[in-house]
Amino acid sequence: MSELKFSQERLLKVILGPVVSEKATELADARSQFVFRVSTDATKAEIKSAVEVLFKKDVDSVQVVNVKGKKKRTGQRIGQRKNWKKAYVCLKPGQDIDLSTGEVS
Repeated sequence: MSELKFSQERLLKVILGPVVSEKATELADARSQFVFRVSTDATKAEIKSAVEVLFKKDVDSVQVVNVKGKKKRTGQRIGQRKNWKKAYVCLKPGQDIDLSTGEVS
């Protein structure tokens, strides 16, 4: 695991939660790649450190996607949901995170 370069408080705020979808489940099963909703100002290095600290697993790589908020309409008014950031975290071979129970295996 990499050494701690960021403050513990910052790392706890980086990962907002797992993304639970059919695609995310297939990625976790097939490639040991997990999808998380992360803070919009988080960097790849911060995300990697946060996963290593929170789950105590070795991270191989991190890919980040900025997701645009959908436009929504209520009657004549048009609004937009917030933009958010999604991170695909690939673990090193032989490691796994069980997000369904909340326990780390």
